[in-house]
Amino acid sequence: MSDAPLKLYWWNAKPNFGDELSRLVTAHAAGRAVVHAPPKQAEIFALGSIMQFVRRTFRGGGFGVERPVIWGTGMMKAIGPDFVEAVEIAVLRGPITASLLGVQTEKFGDPGLLTAEAIGETPEREDRIGLILHHAQLGDPRVKDALDREPRLHYIDVQGAAEDVCREIATCAHVISSSLHGLIVADSFGIPNTWLDPMDHGRMKYYDYAASVGRALPLPLRHDEIVDALPGLPGGDLPYADGIARAKETLMTEFPARLRGGSQG
Repeated sequence: MSDAPLKLYWWNAKPNFGDELSRLVTAHAAGRAVVHAPPKQAEIFALGSIMQFVRRTFRGGGFGVERPVIWGTGMMKAIGPDFVEAVEIAVLRGPITASLLGVQTEKFGDPGLLTAEAIGETPEREDRIGLILHHAQLGDPRVKDALDREPRLHYIDVQGAAEDVCREIATCAHVISSSLHGLIVADSFGIPNTWLDPMDHGRMKYYDYAASVGRALPLPLRHDEIVDALPGLPGGDLPYADGIARAKETLMTEFPARLRGGSQG
């Protein structure tokens, strides 16, 4: 246990609230400050589809006495398992990641599910529907048409600060998102949400997460279906809330004691 900043790797090549969120939720679980570190120096890898960076760094072996921790990390596409012995796997994002790595575990959860606990008190919910897009999709004329036609639709810019984006999500009655972590943050707050077609982004990570919480994931909503789908959007409690609660508990329970702040003893 230590009170020195915890060295966490997250992808920071360009602004992305999902990756920046890793710092926020890891600091919450660790009870200590977190700083960005390059992969070779990181003590822990957490939120994001960054397993390829872990493999690229550690498939030749480790760099120190203690192996870096994998805590809720996933992958964008299938990669080889030739680095697994060089890391300590505490939690994986989902069973697809585990299967592809040949890891026998039932400890699953995306750290983004701890957003509500990390953020704390949030503003009141409003009667609006949050729309979260990958940046490249913002210029889609079908999206512009939906925003122009439906006043309840509220575009959420995920290039803002992670905490601000999460608070904005927390004010919505429903969230439509092509971003995986838009869906996960909504789940963290218990907000009903709908998967929007991610277009040229791979779909494996969505199914990996959904399987980790027992969420049925129908085909994503097409961009030209947004407005027509609004009257039938589900509300109320999430039917997979028990799965979310289980994943949250796993993430907190399996966070390594040696990485927690000294005050968490």
